[in-house]
Amino acid sequence: KSLIGLMPQEFNFNFFEPVEEILINQAGFHGIKKSTAKARSEILLKKMELWDKRLDMAKSLSGGMKRRLMLARALIHQPKILILDEPTAGVDVEIRRSMWAYLKELNSEGMTIILTTHYLEEAESLCRNIAILNEGEVVEQTSMKKLLAKVSHQVLILESSSVLPKNIAQEKFTCERLDDYSLQVVLEADTNITDVLQNLSNQGVSVDHVRSAQNRLETLFLCLTAKDD
Repeated sequence: KSLIGLMPQEFNFNFFEPVEEILINQAGFHGIKKSTAKARSEILLKKMELWDKRLDMAKSLSGGMKRRLMLARALIHQPKILILDEPTAGVDVEIRRSMWAYLKELNSEGMTIILTTHYLEEAESLCRNIAILNEGEVVEQTSMKKLLAKVSHQVLILESSSVLPKNIAQEKFTCERLDDYSLQVVLEADTNITDVLQNLSNQGVSVDHVRSAQNRLETLFLCLTAKDD
């Protein structure tokens, strides 16, 4: 039991208890000394950007703050396995990404993390292995790398700080000029983005920023869960 940290989807802490006390009491259930619990709770609350709320009643927190408190509580006893059910539901984009970064940090330190999520971007960002469920049935279970390799093409947006030429020679990729400073590029599965960038550079096109125009996992998910007509 002490090896597992659980963060359920529903809030199940005492709303009429101060934030810091929730963590300290949870640590007490695992036999952790109060001095150690206080030190750990300070680290976790600062990491979750809740330190300024430590003396506030939990009921006063926003939904996103309550979600972060749930994660901190699941980590207070330093588990080896962390189980998360929709960990960033109701959390704004900036905080969500900071939580992702922290979860990646924990995983790199050796913690096993199991999560359920309906945010496909979250799954693609965090998971090395994935199972996709449709109506309670597993329709795909494999590594993220192998799953994404099934995508036949990738759509990227390339942005430049310089005005782009009107005519760009296309080799092993197709592109469309969206405006004076951005291109939409479609890459086939066997085309490396580095080769495309070099090709563009040879034509005098400087690329300052690259971003995906599609969520590859979402594309696969829709294919795997599509109902036959």
